[in-house]
Amino acid sequence: MADADFTPLRVTYRAPKLGRTQIRDWARANGYLVGERGRIAPDITEAFFAAHPEILEQASTFEMVRAIARTPGASPEDYEWQENSPLGDIYTIVFVRGLDEHEMLRRLGAADEDIRLIMDEDHSQPEGPEIITVRRIGDWTVAIEDRGWRGLQREGLGVLSRDGGEAVAVHRHDYAQHHVAYAVDGQIITDINPGFPTDRQGADPDRLNRHLRELGIDPAADDSIDNPIPAALALAGRITEVTITPQHLRRPVLGAAVPDA
Repeated sequence: MADADFTPLRVTYRAPKLGRTQIRDWARANGYLVGERGRIAPDITEAFFAAHPEILEQASTFEMVRAIARTPGASPEDYEWQENSPLGDIYTIVFVRGLDEHEMLRRLGAADEDIRLIMDEDHSQPEGPEIITVRRIGDWTVAIEDRGWRGLQREGLGVLSRDGGEAVAVHRHDYAQHHVAYAVDGQIITDINPGFPTDRQGADPDRLNRHLRELGIDPAADDSIDNPIPAALALAGRITEVTITPQHLRRPVLGAAVPDA
């Protein structure tokens, strides 16, 4: 698909001028439950602006591109479920071809004594081990790092893909930067910021451009993507032909509690 073969789907947003905690403060004062950080539920935001129409009237506007599938294959719509899933706001999903589950855990830093069944109550803690689960899906072994990013780091992704292997990592971090990275035989081929895809690095930054176009993203345009994580997961799905579903999050499952280095 050439760049001229599609017109990106653009969506318009309003950018109201708000104080840093204005919506959260209003929500708490009106009986809504909101956290100190993270996204605010859409119904709370809608209620706030319904109560303050003058703020929307004075808002500026901006455009973003919404990734959608333009050809058969993995689609951002396949991942609408992940927004409110147990994955949370920080996680990494790593797909590796050519490794079994135990070897993948070892390359992610787990000693044999760390490997065990991971249960529903197991979660990474700020002071404690990182929880990683693994499962086989088709030709790929898939690791999910709870609040971790070992498999995304240049050294880690290189180790996972060495000896002729192939690896794809999708990293969500709501308070920093999202990533989708692709490595072959120990080398980082492409590392893309899915929220701003012209931000690409690696030995061959344009290797995945065909897949970006298939998702309605012009790799040459300075566009911001309004659904970056579904887009990143769909991009990984087009490379691996693996689609993660809520069923793949079920526990107990093989994994490891890896101590901090």
